[in-house]
Amino acid sequence: MADRRDDVDAWLSQHIEPLPPPPGTFDLIKRRARRRKFRKLAITATSAAAVVAAAVTVPQVVNLPVLNPNPTAAPVAGAGHSSTPATPTPSVSHVAPSTAASSAVPARPPVPDDFRPSSVTFVGRHTGWVIGQAGRPGHCATQYCTSVARTDDAGQTWEGVPAPVTGMPDGGTGVSQIRFLNTHDGWAYGPALYVTHTGGQSWTPVNTHGLRVTDLETVGDRVFALWATCFGHGPAFAVNCTSYTLYSASAAGGAWAPVGAPTTGLTNGNASEGASMVLTGTRGYLLGPGGGLYAGPVDGSAPWQRTSSLIAPCTPGPARANGQPTGALLAAANARDLVLTCASSSAGSNPSESAQQKLIFSSLNGGTSWVKMATAPAAGVAFSVAASPSVSIVLGTDRGIDLLPQGETSWQAAKLKAAGPAGGFGYVGMTTDEQGIALPADPSAGAVWFTFDGGQSWQPSRPNGP
Repeated sequence: MADRRDDVDAWLSQHIEPLPPPPGTFDLIKRRARRRKFRKLAITATSAAAVVAAAVTVPQVVNLPVLNPNPTAAPVAGAGHSSTPATPTPSVSHVAPSTAASSAVPARPPVPDDFRPSSVTFVGRHTGWVIGQAGRPGHCATQYCTSVARTDDAGQTWEGVPAPVTGMPDGGTGVSQIRFLNTHDGWAYGPALYVTHTGGQSWTPVNTHGLRVTDLETVGDRVFALWATCFGHGPAFAVNCTSYTLYSASAAGGAWAPVGAPTTGLTNGNASEGASMVLTGTRGYLLGPGGGLYAGPVDGSAPWQRTSSLIAPCTPGPARANGQPTGALLAAANARDLVLTCASSSAGSNPSESAQQKLIFSSLNGGTSWVKMATAPAAGVAFSVAASPSVSIVLGTDRGIDLLPQGETSWQAAKLKAAGPAGGFGYVGMTTDEQGIALPADPSAGAVWFTFDGGQSWQPSRPNGP
């Protein structure tokens, strides 16, 4: 009998032709493969779009630097700064924004090319503001607009920040001076008065009831200012003042009120004399018309008083454009150590030949008694005086800057690392023993000058660039 497995083996060993698939099978497979590929691309694109959208909509984290890295830094002498350091702003980790994110952040206004700085204020060694005017025809009611610039690296770089909407001093309107207590609370004044509690992002006018603010200083948690009755016209807002009253308010935004009867309505009948004020960490001093010296606490706990022993060696003369008097210039190194420059009338009509007798007096007991400590160089007319915490004396004149280092008897002319401004320096102040600032007497010079070696040498910084 034949073996049937041989038939099966023979059949399996034969060549088999597969049956063709139904028509259109391959086209259907290709279409389905393309659809799967498109779905994957769509999902990937949707995910990418979500990531981009998240990058655009996530709020930008702004990195504010620590503004007072030296907690022992002293205030700028005579510049309305607290001896209590400004509260540092906490450092925030910076997240670098995408191009799309950064384009949505409003840029701060640039510093105008023709910026003319007239006043400067610092809260520590690095952070400061400068105020001045810039020509913008047709932009303001007056010829010039007020502008403000800020630095957070001791003048290496500057950027524009919002300013009070007003013009240059004109009688009882406009502002020319600036003071900040910390990174939030600041004031623009001279002769009008504006306040900010947002670091200068917005400014609010203060009603002074027709009085002009000729001087303003800040310390601790309070602000002090001289409100005066004046009749000067144009830029000379602080001349022809007949009386001065010392006002104070909480720096956080309290109401302004006279400090007390002894410092209300100060006058000696001579309308040409000015007045000035300096604050320390615990005590303030006011040099009034006629040479009366008033002193009191800076925490608002009591009025300032004048006693028979508080008499300055000289009396203030007429006020200059920045409100500071001529003749007698007051500075304070600390609550007890005061410095007073008593200057005579200038001699010589040619500024390059100007000369003036300048006697330097010091008090180690808060103005109770005074001793002559030095005679400054005769060349130049004194505009401003400052005392560092170690009681080095820095004198700004129409010829330059003179320095009397602590413990020495010989004056030295400060070295200027660039051509000095015509007309000299109208303001000097020391932030620490080593660091100080100065402003040219002529704002059109357009620069703020810095020293980092105790006043021996100075270099300019232009807020509107090189």
